[in-house]
Amino acid sequence: MERIKQAQFLTSAIKEEQWPQDEIPEFCFVGRSNVGKSTFLNTICNNGKLARVSQTPGKTQMLNFFTINNNICRFVDVPGYGFAKVSNEKKIQFATMMDEYFQSRKNLKAVFLLLDLRHAPSKDDIDMLEYLQHYHLKIHLIATKVDKVKNSQLVKKKKLILSTLKLSTNTPIILFSSISKQGIDLVISKLADDVNTDEVELET
Repeated sequence: MERIKQAQFLTSAIKEEQWPQDEIPEFCFVGRSNVGKSTFLNTICNNGKLARVSQTPGKTQMLNFFTINNNICRFVDVPGYGFAKVSNEKKIQFATMMDEYFQSRKNLKAVFLLLDLRHAPSKDDIDMLEYLQHYHLKIHLIATKVDKVKNSQLVKKKKLILSTLKLSTNTPIILFSSISKQGIDLVISKLADDVNTDEVELET
């Protein structure tokens, strides 16, 4: 897959019966509420208005489906976690929605877990990784906000992320910046590889 030239919002869903019913490959994007997930999606899609960038963390409460390059694949943006001030009822709804999607969605090819390079992963980040591993999903790690970290600190920050997540030091992490566009080619490469394979392997 070349650079993303077409990206369009398709639908929002909470329950399985609301999901698109076809066999188009899907990629899910997860991360803390302030990790820059909407900005990441807008940048790789070259569409500043695709995913809503909210000043209030936790505004997204549904699965948002986007068609990519005229249905070569789909992106699925899910609610951020960690800072959202939501009720227990909403948290239960979120957990149920995610369980249903990760457990039964055959279209799902891989999950991109976004982490803030400036800080060590939080307990919520650790829990999310373990949650994804529980479902034996293929995972790609994305470190956002690279432009806010000095070059001399990059290796140290990557090691901190991997050690906190208890992952091998050889585990790939894509360094991403919405300002310099660093990491876009690697993200597109991962997407292209996963679209063209039927295997589901744990990247981490």
